[in-house]
Amino acid sequence: MTAQSLILIVDDNATNAQVLVEVLARYNTLVAKSGEEALSQLETVSPDLILLDVVMPGMDGFEICDRIQSNPKTQDIPIIFMSALSNVEDIAKGLYLGAVDYITKPFQQTEVIARVQIHLKLRQQTRQLKNLNDQLEQQVAERTEQLSRSLNDLQAIQLQLIHQEKMSTLGQLVSGIGHEINNPLNSISGNLAHADQYVQDLISHLHLYHRYYPDPVAEIVQDAEEIDLPFLTQDLTQLLATMKVATDRIAHISRSLRTFSRSDHENTIELHIQDGLDSTLLLLQHRIKPNSHRPAIQIIRDYAHLPPISCYPGQLNQVFMNLLANAIDAIDESNRGKPYAEIVTNPNQIHVVTELKSAAIAIRIRDNGIGMTEAVQQEMFKPSFTTKPVGKGTGLGLAIAYQIIVERHRGSLTCNSAPGQGTEFMIELPL
Repeated sequence: MTAQSLILIVDDNATNAQVLVEVLARYNTLVAKSGEEALSQLETVSPDLILLDVVMPGMDGFEICDRIQSNPKTQDIPIIFMSALSNVEDIAKGLYLGAVDYITKPFQQTEVIARVQIHLKLRQQTRQLKNLNDQLEQQVAERTEQLSRSLNDLQAIQLQLIHQEKMSTLGQLVSGIGHEINNPLNSISGNLAHADQYVQDLISHLHLYHRYYPDPVAEIVQDAEEIDLPFLTQDLTQLLATMKVATDRIAHISRSLRTFSRSDHENTIELHIQDGLDSTLLLLQHRIKPNSHRPAIQIIRDYAHLPPISCYPGQLNQVFMNLLANAIDAIDESNRGKPYAEIVTNPNQIHVVTELKSAAIAIRIRDNGIGMTEAVQQEMFKPSFTTKPVGKGTGLGLAIAYQIIVERHRGSLTCNSAPGQGTEFMIELPL
């Protein structure tokens, strides 16, 4: 070893200590005359090796060794015991307490130097090994962090691609459906206005004819009775009005489809949030209406007066669709095994609330469904996590929703839920 190595000699016999200092002249040495002095010096220095006398007044070597080994700051320092005692029990006790070697008195110079050199070299190698291990752990940690970032980036890109492909496919589908609906719808709607006018003209003509020819021939009277002419003339007008209401509803559904599936990957658009919520609820109407297992789910709208917000409407509508569909799923799950009458008494409800805050708008979607545990809430925004059975969910819905709200709109998406207490999702979007 080099002269830089530091050795602490602990011996109450000044002559023995001096002999060791001279033998170990090539190294830096410190001398402590008692266990207390040695422990005090170890508070400020960190020697590479300790030569420790066993038999000393007050605190003996075994106790000192135990104290050194119990201190995390000094427990790695190798200790060599020195004593005139040479019985096996003392040697075993010293090694058991953590000593690395044992030198008997009187000292043999060559033995002392050889043992000191060996343990200083082992000490140096141990330090080198520890440094290499620390470096390796640091490299592993850095590499793990890099891989984690790469995985997160890849998942984000994958989610974005899935979302874009899904919205593109949906947009094309809805565009095609809208085109196929609008052509015949426009024809029906346009002709209904003319048909209504024509019917009114025919009825007026019949009334005029009846005024001037109040006594028609028997065949005409019989035919009028068979077709129930008074009822027919009255009901035909109502029938046309009903058809007009139906075409208006189809037109509303068509507009809702276009609102829901707007293609807006590149540019933001001004949108009234209520329009997106209402169009989504309309598309989910088939799941909200009553069925053989439960009455209709009550939709309670509580909309504040909100200004239009600059956003990506198609993407926001996808978030609304996911959250509302999940709320319906949670309600249906909570209904499992319940009698119909019990559900009527405690009706299924989904509250859709909008609020205006100082610099943002908030959308709350709350259900009285099955609720979620804290563990599920910690994982639910991670890609591929789902509590639904195989084939019922991909685990991407909430992850995509989180990305749309947080990354695309610089907003926040939070959840408050408890088992049996329902779930509330809150979206905040900056104005």
